[in-house]
Amino acid sequence: MFIKDIIKELAILLGLAVVTAFAVNALSPKGIALFGEWDTARGVITARPKDDVVARELEMGDFEAVKEIYDSGAAVFVDARSDEDYSRGHIAGAVSLPVSQAEALMDNFKMDYPAYQMIITYCSGRECEDSHILAQLLLDVGYTDVRVFVDGYPCWEKEGYPVEKSNAVPQ
Repeated sequence: MFIKDIIKELAILLGLAVVTAFAVNALSPKGIALFGEWDTARGVITARPKDDVVARELEMGDFEAVKEIYDSGAAVFVDARSDEDYSRGHIAGAVSLPVSQAEALMDNFKMDYPAYQMIITYCSGRECEDSHILAQLLLDVGYTDVRVFVDGYPCWEKEGYPVEKSNAVPQ
């Protein structure tokens, strides 16, 4: 009888631990989502469907349309990746505005580009949400025509379109 009591108590403790863990996770702003968007064919993947930074309506998944805009010169392409990634290679003519430094660099960016300027942000592809975070920040500070190139630099480079590289890492 003693072993059955121990097993019963362990099962109750385990059940309480699981319920407590799910409750804490659900209430935490940094909790892990139980469901997410994992299909890269639908856009940038994300694990946070409720409070997600991914704004699907901003996404440009049609590579040819992005290339047409690039060729027309109608938009400023903004690289949301780190300075190091930018120096290793970026879309030719793109501006570096690393999402980790965007708030500190925003005043200078706003002096160089008016609020009505079409901006296309990008990062490292569909597994990277930095371009979405940067796009939202740009919208929050008053930019009105912001889009996200979901396939980002890796796709651009793979397709053989114009890229620039630098040996020096920006400071």
